This record gives sequence, structure tokens and C-alpha cells, in this order.
Amino acid sequence: MEIRDASVMITGGSRGLGRALGNAMAREGARVTLIARHGEELDKTLFEIRAPGGEAHGIAADVGDKSAIYPIAGQSAALAGPIDILVLNASTLGPVPLRLLMDTECEDLERVLQVNLIGPFRLVKAVAGAMALRGRGLVIGISSDAAVEAYAGWGSYGISKAALDHMMRIFAKEFEGTGIQFLSIDPGEMDTRMHADAMPDADPATLSRPEDVADRICDIIRHAGDFQTGSRVLASGVGVL
Repeated sequence: MEIRDASVMITGGSRGLGRALGNAMAREGARVTLIARHGEELDKTLFEIRAPGGEAHGIAADVGDKSAIYPIAGQSAALAGPIDILVLNASTLGPVPLRLLMDTECEDLERVLQVNLIGPFRLVKAVAGAMALRGRGLVIGISSDAAVEAYAGWGSYGISKAALDHMMRIFAKEFEGTGIQFLSIDPGEMDTRMHADAMPDADPATLSRPEDVADRICDIIRHAGDFQTGSRVLASGVGVL
């Protein structure tokens, strides 16, 4: 899929992988709209993208807030045009230090699901109809190896990512023939604040740079037609699951 001249919405866009994707896609000529909760961090990222001439817009909002979803979709389309590529990147681990599932409060699991699963569900509902009418679109869910491997302490996050993967597969089946493609992309372990919160003793030298992962995801987007809709793709280049 062409990135140049595409209208791209990226949730969780103020830092980490979202920030790196915003920069990478704007460099390739996309009109980028970043969604993030923290306005100050968002403004810094927007300045970073705009300084070399990239087109970037920002919306300070929480994708876990039901009332924010349709305003987010409407504002993004107004700012950058009808959405061509939706990147569902915003995520939360829940409380840290990470805890066993049996020690997780129901309300904490609920919050993780609101951000990592229900918010993406609502955003797809808000934008996919317009994509189908235009006969094109790409929806990317940012996944994790915790979606397919059971790690003690990662229960809430792993549950949410496994459900996100399967939701993408179901949407792929239901939108088959409309021109919309759905992919889950596992970015691998990255040197981000989220990873540091989860594993503070990890050596950053062993982790991928978000900027490098963003470049690989852009390459996946450019070659999205090579993948069956609903696929789970490894950004490391190992293959498709």
C-alpha cells in the first residue's frame, strides 16, 4: 500500500513505536494524525515531525474513553482527510510492577481491555465503514509475543493482545472483498518506556530501537498486498504466523 499521500492515524503516537512510526511515515509523505493522552509529549513529537517538513496533526485523547472515539475519527478525517491507514498502537500494561493474574484487580484488567481491545474495536467501527465505501484501507493492530506465549505476570496485557489478534482475524473475514486489509504486527521487544516499566532490569542494548522497527513496519505496509488479510506478521522479518 502506498504511504505517500495517505492519511494515517496512529494511536499512542507521542512516544515509543507510535512516535517513531509518525516520523517514518511523515518522511515518506503521509499526512499523519497522532492520538495520545499527554498533550505536552504529543506537542514535542509534532514539532519533531514538522521541523523537517512533515505533515502531522495531534489529538489529545484517550482511546480507552468511549466518548472520545467518534470525535477522534471525525477530527482526524477533518485534519488529514479520510483515513487510509489506521495503526492501533496505544497500549497499557496495567499496574507495574507486573503482577500475577490472580493478584490482578478486576478493575485493572478492565482498564487494560478498554485501552488495548475495546478502544481499537470502537475505532474500527468508526472508520471502517468509510474505508469500505472508498474500497480501500489498511488497519494494523500492534501485537506482542505475549499474545501467543503465556508469561507469568503479563496476564492482563497478554489477554488483551491475544484478543486483539483474533479480533483482527474476524474483521478480516467480515470485510473480505471490500478492499480493507487487516494485519496484526508483532514488533518484538523494543527499547521503550513501556518495556522499561515492565522489565526494569533488561539491558537496552539487547532491544530493538523503535525507529528501526518503524522502518520495518513501513516496509510491511508497502508490501501489504503480499500478506493475506488477517495475518499476524513479525516485524523482525521472521515471517507470518
